[in-house]
Amino acid sequence: MNALVTGATGFIGSHLVEELLRRGYSVTCLVRKASNLRWLDGLDIRLAYGDCAVKESLLNVVADFDYIFHLAGLTKATNEKDFFSVNAIGTENIAQSVISRNPNIKRFVYLSSLAATGPSYNGTPVSETVEPNPVSAYGKSKLEGERIVLKYKDIVPVTIVRPSAVYGPRDKDMYTLFRMLKKGIFLCWGKCYYSLLYVDDLVRGIIISAESKIAEGGIYYLSDGKIYSNEEIAEAISSAVGAKPIRLRIPRFVMPLVAGIGQKLSKKSSIISKDRIRDFQHSYWVCDSSKAKNELGFIPKIGIKEGMKWTADWYRIHQWL
Repeated sequence: MNALVTGATGFIGSHLVEELLRRGYSVTCLVRKASNLRWLDGLDIRLAYGDCAVKESLLNVVADFDYIFHLAGLTKATNEKDFFSVNAIGTENIAQSVISRNPNIKRFVYLSSLAATGPSYNGTPVSETVEPNPVSAYGKSKLEGERIVLKYKDIVPVTIVRPSAVYGPRDKDMYTLFRMLKKGIFLCWGKCYYSLLYVDDLVRGIIISAESKIAEGGIYYLSDGKIYSNEEIAEAISSAVGAKPIRLRIPRFVMPLVAGIGQKLSKKSSIISKDRIRDFQHSYWVCDSSKAKNELGFIPKIGIKEGMKWTADWYRIHQWL
């Protein structure tokens, strides 16, 4: 089985590549000339150079693959245009290239996000029947990517995966929270609830959705099936890093101001930005993954205590903590 992975140099993409190789796939990674290949170093893969933002660079890349996993995307940016350029237009480019050059593809998998749907407003985990209402530019751009993929579902066999918040080795977003708690600080802006998923479980779910005939044309939420409060998450991380943090309460109304200051002071795009603060201001980021369980047999294996410990151990080994 031949697979092409976009976004292979990233957190989730690199784990997906490793799992595909373990399952006997022949894997090609779409990378740019300037891509950092550190997570792919030493793996038995083929590199194909191209950029989803440049359609012409994709035409000679996408042919003859059984599966294409489109994970390339932008999670942090300083303006809305950048999100849509990568997450929407880039998706349109690769989808059209597949139609043109790979008519026999078995499945095109698009990795979306719970942010594409938006939060729950009453605490009930959102399911695939809930009408999307994203609150951030990132979420809106991922939803537009979904709409583009579904536009071609009668021509290309597609599946869309919407994971909850994902954590694990190599992740830089949750790392911010690990580092803060390790320093003894727990920033809190009220009670919040989240669905989570360890990265190993996510990549298994992605592959299951690609290989399952019933998943063709479908959308699936993936999570570990539980709901955690921010206190429970902080407690699991604190235990993993051996810290007893002090809780600092931040009023919700000052969060955009703090994010704006941080965004101006930082030279790089950060997960703590004015855009993502729009997500953080909502209390229920929870989803129902029972459809994936019932239709695909997706059963997560890693719980929060084990997953957070493994993640913290990796951060320590690689001197991130």
